Amino acid sequence: MLEISPRKVVQVIFYAREKRMAEAELRAFIGAMNEDEKASLVALTWIGRETFDPEDLAEAVETAKAEATTPTEDYLVNMPLFADYLEAGLDALGINPTDLEEEFFDR
Repeated sequence: MLEISPRKVVQVIFYAREKRMAEAELRAFIGAMNEDEKASLVALTWIGRETFDPEDLAEAVETAKAEATTPTEDYLVNMPLFADYLEAGLDALGINPTDLEEEFFDR
């Protein structure tokens, strides 16, 4: 089960791709998430880069929790293409990131 709202994931993707967004703000946004949200974010990234299959989401989340040795924001921000992986992870779970992006920008 995904323990982060897809909308929040889209917000992370947006922040990661926004050139004017300071990296410190992105790190703070991820850092403020609870542990379940952080683990889900990492799991989505792993699904997006095909380390885990979508049907193994629960295992990916548990692995992310068990293997967390550095702050999640450091791990993700230092990962090349992590925004792309998040988007692919949502898509692999049947969640259309484009629809959520439109909703995010309409606020």
